[in-house]
Amino acid sequence: MNPAPTITGHDLLSGLPGEAMIRKGLSDRCDGCLSIESCLVEIASPRLARAGILHRDAPVMEAELTLYRLLSESAGDAFSRYNSLLRELSSFEHALDHRLSKAKAF
Repeated sequence: MNPAPTITGHDLLSGLPGEAMIRKGLSDRCDGCLSIESCLVEIASPRLARAGILHRDAPVMEAELTLYRLLSESAGDAFSRYNSLLRELSSFEHALDHRLSKAKAF
């Protein structure tokens, strides 16, 4: 019996809902750039760390409050955008959990 292939962080993210948003957030976080996407990565950091995608440092910010502030500074309805982004993040997290549980089953 062949061992199950190792899934890399890149493979784990591939095709998940919100993939582009999370990839941008990871890049921004790595570069020290505060962005909407980096706030979302910070919110998801416990799950991303458990998946081995992110090395969790001490939280740098109150991510939810910072996210809302950034959305308030841009055009549009901050409340609706905030809720929409958190729903997309939730979908990403559930899909990531599902992919991880499937990988562990092999």
